[in-house]
Amino acid sequence: MTGPATTDAPTGAGAGRTGLAHGTRVLLTFAAAVVAFAGIWLGREILAPVAVAAVVVIIAHPVRFPLERRGWPKWAATTLVIVVAYLILGILAGLLIFASAQFVAMLPDYADELQATAASIADTLSTLGLTDEASAAASSVLEPGTLVGIAASVADAVLGFATAFFFVLAYVIFMAADAARFGRLRTVFGGARADGIGTRYFSGVRRYYVVNATFGAIVAVLDGLLLWALGIPIPIVWAILAFVTNFVPNIGFVLGLIPPAVLALVVGGWPLALAVVLAYCVINVTLQVLIQPKFVSDAVDLSLTLSFFSVVFWAFVIGPIGAILSIPLTLLVRALLVEPDDRAETLRRLSGNPAQEGSHHVVEPSQAG
Repeated sequence: MTGPATTDAPTGAGAGRTGLAHGTRVLLTFAAAVVAFAGIWLGREILAPVAVAAVVVIIAHPVRFPLERRGWPKWAATTLVIVVAYLILGILAGLLIFASAQFVAMLPDYADELQATAASIADTLSTLGLTDEASAAASSVLEPGTLVGIAASVADAVLGFATAFFFVLAYVIFMAADAARFGRLRTVFGGARADGIGTRYFSGVRRYYVVNATFGAIVAVLDGLLLWALGIPIPIVWAILAFVTNFVPNIGFVLGLIPPAVLALVVGGWPLALAVVLAYCVINVTLQVLIQPKFVSDAVDLSLTLSFFSVVFWAFVIGPIGAILSIPLTLLVRALLVEPDDRAETLRRLSGNPAQEGSHHVVEPSQAG
């Protein structure tokens, strides 16, 4: 007669547990992310133009759908997509080059005023008890030599942009042609769920830039008219700056305010500078802080914390263009790594809790991409 069988198998919550511990998996994932983003940082001069071209093609791609429904051949619809993408790039490049040229040409005319303002700031800071070194460092921001260096940096950035612009133009052609080819497939990304994620990503990117361009144009016109009425030099340049910085989430308003406020301080003293700051706050805070985020949230559904962090992170990884592309790049990471994983519910909620309804629906090939 034998006794009851015994076993040394573990019982309770640990039964059946296999593989690496959760903490180990998290650390390995983090280490892999560091390696991947380090590689992106090393290749940023190549990858940044690719990202710009991809975003522009995503924006221009829907142009083809009504044309194909009217019977246009696919090559003609693809050609028009390329033309629209080139127009977008050409307008942006023209605005940046014009604004940079105007800014560089303005500096010699206000060299004396800049120097006087810098000396006045140094004296004021000294009377407030700051050391000579601290006051000199603060006032040196307005020194003509410093601003000339900034202007030279802007010119170099524009030149680098022009060099990368050639590669962007080439990438646009290839990506537009590939988008047309993929659009003929029954499933673009290999399955209904993947197509649902891809469609949400592409439509989110398009809505995001449409919203930002619309509000940016409104803010630019209002800011430009305000600065013109106050007598601030080259108001069109600061209007262009307001339009461009509107694509930088959360901190774009501050970036667009600083130059015209400093120039107002130079030409009109503290009262004029304060008037510019207050007027910008009324216009930009109302539109960009109170109204625009609602439309952006509906478009991309990212948390405010992640939106702010993405600006800093992508600007560090691929340079200044990363600040403008931060939202699409963050959405891409979420679409590739988080949304397909059913176990990543916590990460989805932390990123903004994107709607998962319809993630399993079949996407028509003509609407994908």
